[in-house]
Amino acid sequence: MHVMVVNTKAYREGMGSEAIKIAKIMERVGRETGMRMIIAVQHADVYRVASNVEIDVFAQHIDAIEYGSHTGWILPETIKEAGAKGSILNHSEHRLTIDEIKKGIETLRKNKMESIVCASDNQIAKALAVLEPDYVAVEPPELIGGDVSVTKAKPSVVKNAVENVRSISKAKVLCGAGIKSGEDVRKAIELGAEGILVASGVVKAKNKEKIIREMAEAMIE
Repeated sequence: MHVMVVNTKAYREGMGSEAIKIAKIMERVGRETGMRMIIAVQHADVYRVASNVEIDVFAQHIDAIEYGSHTGWILPETIKEAGAKGSILNHSEHRLTIDEIKKGIETLRKNKMESIVCASDNQIAKALAVLEPDYVAVEPPELIGGDVSVTKAKPSVVKNAVENVRSISKAKVLCGAGIKSGEDVRKAIELGAEGILVASGVVKAKNKEKIIREMAEAMIE
């Protein structure tokens, strides 16, 4: 099953009630297309979004800590209690060391939560795949938030990442960075990705339902 992950980041258009609106559109389109839908929201929005939809809600980050004196850190158990099913780790806007990524994946797994680990290129994707995350999202940082998708600018990065990850891991590869259209999504699937990780292409779109539907349908054509 292909998967569509929408990361609301800290965009005004993807916070609070707006995050719920996006999640409800994703839920509706997911039901109609059979697509797995995941929305990654601000920590403060996890509970409210998870309480309003049945699609999976992820955190945008967690810290590999346990109960105790950790003021200001994100405890995975708290996020799970709020309704999250997993978390993104090592996004280019919140980078981690390899040791932190390893501990994060292990902590999520211990809590029966899923991990989406971001990689800036295919070699890093291969290195992270060894840690057995559930998903590896390939996102060249220079293309994130831009108008040119990785599938157009650097298709070999996606293709090689898929081959490298599959050679050593069961992790599924997601394609991210600059994904804006159904055509971008279609190309990502052709290159071997099993889904997409998208942010501004959906969250900042004027007609969110139209683009979500377009992207989802492109994965099942």
